[in-house]
Amino acid sequence: MFAAFPLLALPVLVYNLVALTLKGGFASQAAASTFSNPLFTVAMTSGSPWSVSLADLLLAGALVVLFIELLKSTTSRRIAIINHSLSMILFIVCLVEFLLAPAFATSTFFLMTVMVLLDVLAGFIVTIVAARRDIDLGSGIDLGA
Repeated sequence: MFAAFPLLALPVLVYNLVALTLKGGFASQAAASTFSNPLFTVAMTSGSPWSVSLADLLLAGALVVLFIELLKSTTSRRIAIINHSLSMILFIVCLVEFLLAPAFATSTFFLMTVMVLLDVLAGFIVTIVAARRDIDLGSGIDLGA
């Protein structure tokens, strides 16, 4: 049953937990500064410092999870339909949060919402293409010969 769980819910959950801990909760407009403050700095070989923020870490993690979700969407098991449905619900939740809650009106959350949308679209498109391929193969077989 874990295969049906949309993994992109994990970075969205982390964002929600951080936004909830802000003073004012989801109504806080301080989310942009909280997510953009540097957590640590890496000295690059070029000598330039690279400041890494919480937003950077969340987006990097969400990209890795999106890759895993895209790999999961290529399976044609029945559990994939449940995964696609749960991903659609996650997208609706993300969209509502982005549009209605000030703490979610950031570029970071917008990009995470776009990732969830891409997961939904990829899942449904891969399922439709796989079903069409199954129908094409089934209709091309001549059983009378």
